[in-house]
Amino acid sequence: MATFDAVDARILDALQRNGRVTQVEIAREVGLAPSAVLERMRKLESKGIIRGYAAILSPKATGLGMLAFIAVRTAEVAGEDKVGRDLAKVPEVLEVHHVAGDDCFLVKIRARDAEHLGELLKSRIGRISGVRSTRTTIVLGSLKETLRLPLPDLAEEAAS
Repeated sequence: MATFDAVDARILDALQRNGRVTQVEIAREVGLAPSAVLERMRKLESKGIIRGYAAILSPKATGLGMLAFIAVRTAEVAGEDKVGRDLAKVPEVLEVHHVAGDDCFLVKIRARDAEHLGELLKSRIGRISGVRSTRTTIVLGSLKETLRLPLPDLAEEAAS
């Protein structure tokens, strides 16, 4: 459950739209003093709601234009996550999710091209102790890819 109010939600939305927005700009948008915005931001950080700030890079411009998802099956006993931790250490791996179903992990990965992806599967992921099999899906195009989370208070406010 969300532990923030509607003003916090507006601050979070502004930060999600532009992580470089100034406290003065946010203060104008939400109708508070910049010092009050800073105090709220610090509280949101201390609660773990704001986990950090980052630049969003273009994968294609950085040479990592191929996106793939890899379903990984392991030989681990239920509850173990050594394979997951080892998968997370691969620099090209962006996300590792423990999933229900036949597979154990769903991995989001960025590679230069098919050859690079094949090399990662063979020499990095395939060599992790406990990996039993992988099934790869290459993304041909993305219709939506975002880090922005929908904020319930804003959705309710917009519906009013």
